[in-house]
Amino acid sequence: MKAIWNNIVIAESGDTVVVENNHYFPPESVNFNYFSPSNHKTTCSWKGEAQYYNITVSGQTNKDAAWYYPEPLEKAKPIKGYLAFWRGVDIED
Repeated sequence: MKAIWNNIVIAESGDTVVVENNHYFPPESVNFNYFSPSNHKTTCSWKGEAQYYNITVSGQTNKDAAWYYPEPLEKAKPIKGYLAFWRGVDIED
């Protein structure tokens, strides 16, 4: 699977975990050169607190476009530290 934004592959893995129709990419498959931490956080009742990243490619920033669970609740342990995407980030085979 590939995560693509602004025509650049920002993550690529054959080992994503699908939860609620989102592909979660292992952190070692993500090109963190395009990522910067965001202050945005959300809470899921069964996954826990999500933290976000902004993605910047070719001078354009996609705010809060990636999220991850640094310390997920028990049922979500398989996605600990894995990143998922939205806000126009394309996920392709």
